[in-house]
Amino acid sequence: MNVPRLVVAAPSSGSGKTTVATGLMAAFSERGLAVSPHKAGPDYIDPGYHALATGRPGRNLDAFMCGPDLVAPLFAHGAAGCDLAVVEGVMGLYDGAAGRGELASTAQVAKLLRAPVVLVVDASSQSRSVAALVHGFASFDPQVRLGGVILNKVGSDRHEVMLREALEEAGMPVLGVLRRVPQVAAPSRHLGLVPVAERRADAVSSVAALADQVRVGCDLEALMALARSAPPLACEAWAPEQALLPHPAPARSRLLSGPAPAFQAQGSGDAGPGSGAAPVIAVAGGPAFTFSYAEHAELLTAAGAQVVTFDPLRDEALPEGTTGLVIGGGFPEVYAPELSANEPLRKAVAAFAAAGRPVAAECAGLLYLARSLDGKPMCGVLDADARMSERLTLGYREAVAVSDSVLAVAGTRLRGHEFHRTVIEPGAGAAPAWGFTHPERRVEGFVAGGVHASYLHTHWAAEPSVALRFAEAAAARPAALR
Repeated sequence: MNVPRLVVAAPSSGSGKTTVATGLMAAFSERGLAVSPHKAGPDYIDPGYHALATGRPGRNLDAFMCGPDLVAPLFAHGAAGCDLAVVEGVMGLYDGAAGRGELASTAQVAKLLRAPVVLVVDASSQSRSVAALVHGFASFDPQVRLGGVILNKVGSDRHEVMLREALEEAGMPVLGVLRRVPQVAAPSRHLGLVPVAERRADAVSSVAALADQVRVGCDLEALMALARSAPPLACEAWAPEQALLPHPAPARSRLLSGPAPAFQAQGSGDAGPGSGAAPVIAVAGGPAFTFSYAEHAELLTAAGAQVVTFDPLRDEALPEGTTGLVIGGGFPEVYAPELSANEPLRKAVAAFAAAGRPVAAECAGLLYLARSLDGKPMCGVLDADARMSERLTLGYREAVAVSDSVLAVAGTRLRGHEFHRTVIEPGAGAAPAWGFTHPERRVEGFVAGGVHASYLHTHWAAEPSVALRFAEAAAARPAALR
């Protein structure tokens, strides 16, 4: 494929990558271009702003969770048919998985995509030294092509002149200059930016302001020319239907060799085997559950399921005909009183799980299934209580499935990511979900009946059998009672 593309990177976090990347996406979209938005690493929040800017799903490119070989195919899948792709980096340009060299760094993603890099530099406390900084980043890895710099937080016309003169001496093009505009900044809290779903009207205004700032301060023609200089990518685009093909019918049967009682149809459910109806998998959404990877729903759909969304803050019942339930990440701790007040849905989820039906819960979903969250009653599916903590748990994990579940057979190995400032007690059930093998050894999460609940975020494109196994489990269950 030959989609023009740019990687927006920075020397460190807090330099303005999200400001510039989102502003560029919005500014080019306003020109009528189809812009494909991407984010390096596991972040869920920034892609929400990217989606708002472009009208397309924000997609993650994570070389740790999915492996380097999948980065370009997943990119090609998301960028198919687009006029431009913009990839926002993670942390500093060369920062990646701890102790793993360049793995999962923005630099590695840029090399895998053969994409030029635009370095966003916070120039608020420097002048001529910016040339030494940029020179170091440009020369550190000759395989990373640094195509230009966007200067952020420039204080005055005089400041801009000094910065431009220094970078001209270094032979580095200045592709944009952004002044300090505090009112454009999106609000943050304990895990980063406040997600779009929680402040949609304000987020629309913020994205529009970012587009204005980038349009005025950046050379969009030069940036587009740089994007067009990227050579063709010699790879096949990832496709969910193709991703499931390595699991032919006999293998699919073996995938269902886990906890048999959870998969046996009961009664005359209208979505059981042979009914011809697609299993309905309900996915939690709304302001409290905003974290998900677009490929998960695509894989479930390719596996034969009908994916529908519901909002646990407002909906008092699961979607009609639900046979599988996915509750992903988000911020239930922010909405604990409202989630608790929706007693009809909490009871419906508890009854759904008690019937042995398949439930996959990640992080926020784990908290929602607990007995309580910060003292507020939750669904009570798990014999555990959750609360906010002062300690941030953050980092990549290597995990092995400890117990057979609706997601994986025991022994399945996956890579994932933890990102939370809550704790649940106990941290694992009698049948834990995962055993972490790196960076520390411990068991975590809960498997009980058809429930798989854990703090670990995983990317199902790395192991499509997870989606297939869950869809098969949902197909084998009767429809949820309303």
